[in-house]
This record gives sequence, structure tokens and C-alpha cells, in this order.
Amino acid sequence: MKHPAKPSATEPERWLDRAENFRKVYYSVWIACALLLVAELFIDKHVELEMEHLFGFHGFYGLVACVALVLAAKLLRRVLKRPESYYDDR
Repeated sequence: MKHPAKPSATEPERWLDRAENFRKVYYSVWIACALLLVAELFIDKHVELEMEHLFGFHGFYGLVACVALVLAAKLLRRVLKRPESYYDDR
């Protein structure tokens, strides 16, 4: 878990700048994920594909989709990237 950076002297301290609040949010997200995974045991799923019956399939599918989006964005950045002086020439 990475602690957020300290604010500068001119910037006021915000709610998530304090370590105890950051920790609360971090662990709350992990607890929510665990509860949702446990809840999956008790939910009757109406599936279209047989692989959707696998335990944790939707969470794993979401993770794979998120990683694919990040990798696609990195590739797209290489295609669309312009030099810093691109707008200076106009």
C-alpha cells in the first residue's frame, strides 16, 4: 500500500492526505471486494455461457478487461503522440 504524497506548504491538507483515512479507504475497498466474492456463493446467476458458472468468473473477467484497456491505451498513445512543439509551429 503506497501512502499518498504530502501536500505542499501552500496547499491545504485534504481528507485523504492523512494516513489513517487513506488506510480506511484502502482496507474498505478490499473488504467490499471480499464480501462481493462471498456473496457470489449465494446468488443464483442466470448465465448464457457455461464458463460464467465458475466461481469468481466475473471478477476475473473484469480484471482481464481492465488490463486489456490499459494496454490498448498505451498502444494508442504511441500512435497518437505528438512532439511537444506540435502546436508551436502553427
